[in-house]
Amino acid sequence: MPTDAPRIPTPLEIRLLKAEKRLDIEFADGTRFSLPAEYLRVESPSAEVQGHSQKERKTVPGRRHVGIMGVEPVGHYAIRLLFDDLHDTGIYSWEYLYRLGREQDGRWAAYLDALASKGMSRDP
Repeated sequence: MPTDAPRIPTPLEIRLLKAEKRLDIEFADGTRFSLPAEYLRVESPSAEVQGHSQKERKTVPGRRHVGIMGVEPVGHYAIRLLFDDLHDTGIYSWEYLYRLGREQDGRWAAYLDALASKGMSRDP
């Protein structure tokens, strides 16, 4: 049965740039994103960060210097990121990575606002 839902493209290349602390992703539709490790960490899809509802979502402070130690494939639909603060429970689906790239500016601004409103800092 055909659907009208847009299809999320799959990544052609995922490149971990450890020294720069970022993940570069190129999708099959030609879209490219450069996602900082800090952004990926504070937007982790894990239950630890997202909770089980919007009310449970946590603002994660002190991750300005976080890096990514490794990237592990999860089937043909996602990756797991291994951060140097030992967080490794989030599974980043292609759809979620694409959304993080598309919504990066808005999500980052909302994160900075949440930190400020809670008296938190990006610094450890």
